[in-house]
Amino acid sequence: MEYTRLGRTGLTVSRLSLGCMSFGAGTGNQQQWALDEESSRPYFRTALEAGINFFDTANAYSAGTSEEITGRALKDFALREEVVIATKAYFPWRGAPNTGGLSRKSLFTAVDASLKRLGTDYIDLYQIHRWDRFTPIEETMEALHDIVKSGRVRYIGASSMASWQFSKAQYTARLHGWTEFVSMQNQVSLLYREEEREMLPLCEDMGVGVIPWSPLARGLLTRDWSEQTRRSESDTVAKAMFARTEEPDRKVVEAVATIAAARVLPRAQIALAWVLSKPVITAPIIGTTKPVHLTDAIAALDVRLTPEEIAALEAPYVPHPVSGMVPPNQARGTIVSLKQP
Repeated sequence: MEYTRLGRTGLTVSRLSLGCMSFGAGTGNQQQWALDEESSRPYFRTALEAGINFFDTANAYSAGTSEEITGRALKDFALREEVVIATKAYFPWRGAPNTGGLSRKSLFTAVDASLKRLGTDYIDLYQIHRWDRFTPIEETMEALHDIVKSGRVRYIGASSMASWQFSKAQYTARLHGWTEFVSMQNQVSLLYREEEREMLPLCEDMGVGVIPWSPLARGLLTRDWSEQTRRSESDTVAKAMFARTEEPDRKVVEAVATIAAARVLPRAQIALAWVLSKPVITAPIIGTTKPVHLTDAIAALDVRLTPEEIAALEAPYVPHPVSGMVPPNQARGTIVSLKQP
């Protein structure tokens, strides 16, 4: 396993992070494809045996059960001081006021609830899952700073937002002497490269670690375009995300298939190797519901793409509609009825 520092911090993380959204008691429309606790535990053991020490979850995943499963598995299989646990807050945990968002009240409640579910005294990386356009950024950043100073959290990070928003948050923290974000968890893959325009250069300039979600485009880069899986059949997010760019996206998938065939390697390894080839990327977050997903991800660390292969993979790409962020026209009252992802 390869290791690196998370941004400019001294925190050592593996070059892959195990995404734990795949683990939980999925109910209703929430992660219907998620694995239950018994089925999930072998993935934690395999990841730890391979040297992965970085685990990412969120309070919104499977109504909090992902945090519970993650916490119990890491307590049984690892030493707390050797693993890095990351979780998130923002999405409402109940359809009522103050049960979501990034207000001081909501964040203090959310972090305590996450600590309880994870069964730990502290969270290594506490991330805001989205931008809260109805809470002043000063309130959010001071609350996060106070949570860090209380000892409940070691570092803070952000996820999927506009570059100007991230820059504003960092400037606000710096202006007041508060804790700054050390990481950005955004969407980066061969099928979604919009972050290359502003966010990735901004993170590189600021020394912020980048831990992208969906580096395999929710599995689309790992199989023929028309092939269906249990997840793809119920994944309305993916269908909406790529609906307007189907033809050029299909060509990207075909380019991955061509290089994978020439290399005699699984497509997942080629697509992930492309993400890992970008110097600004710290650790892609890998979701897994089959053992091969994890073994392919680990093997991708040894794949080095040539400049010609990278050019071939990138050539079919066309600009995509921005996705993964809170809509700018979201109504003020929406936050209490917003469905968890």
